[in-house]
Amino acid sequence: MVKIPSPRRLFRSRSKSTVGIGGGVDMCAMVAEHERIEWEVRPGGMLLQKRRAPDDDGCDDAVEAILVRVSAGCGGWQHDVSIDATATFGDLKVLLSLATGLWPREQRLLYRGRERDDGDHLHMAGVQDKDKVLLLEDPAVTERKLRSTTLAQLMGVPCHSFIQV
Repeated sequence: MVKIPSPRRLFRSRSKSTVGIGGGVDMCAMVAEHERIEWEVRPGGMLLQKRRAPDDDGCDDAVEAILVRVSAGCGGWQHDVSIDATATFGDLKVLLSLATGLWPREQRLLYRGRERDDGDHLHMAGVQDKDKVLLLEDPAVTERKLRSTTLAQLMGVPCHSFIQV
């Protein structure tokens, strides 16, 4: 049979110790240290302590921006985009829509050989400064555009003559 200790012994307050000759712990210093810790929730739902650079003095105004090289599949052009490291691929598509004229839903972004979803974060996928991302136009959208242009060309002719005189 297992003997369970009383709850009073389990949850006994340990706040009696102070810094002194015995080398105890100062609870006020521990609470002050705990209040300085900043937490973040990662996209997977994990709660982690925020990472800080050694030279960071606690100011959160500086956001790390990375330079992403975006190249088109067939066009041969290359465009450098400066974006926040914790942004999503959807945010990158919005920035690229200003440069390319393609709507974000018409774009496909490939990084390391895999198509990335709009909700995937750049830093979670491993995108670093000056990494290359491939931009492709969605084939379904290009097919729809082709159909609409051919249909418009056919509709442009008002009538056909059946009998030639």
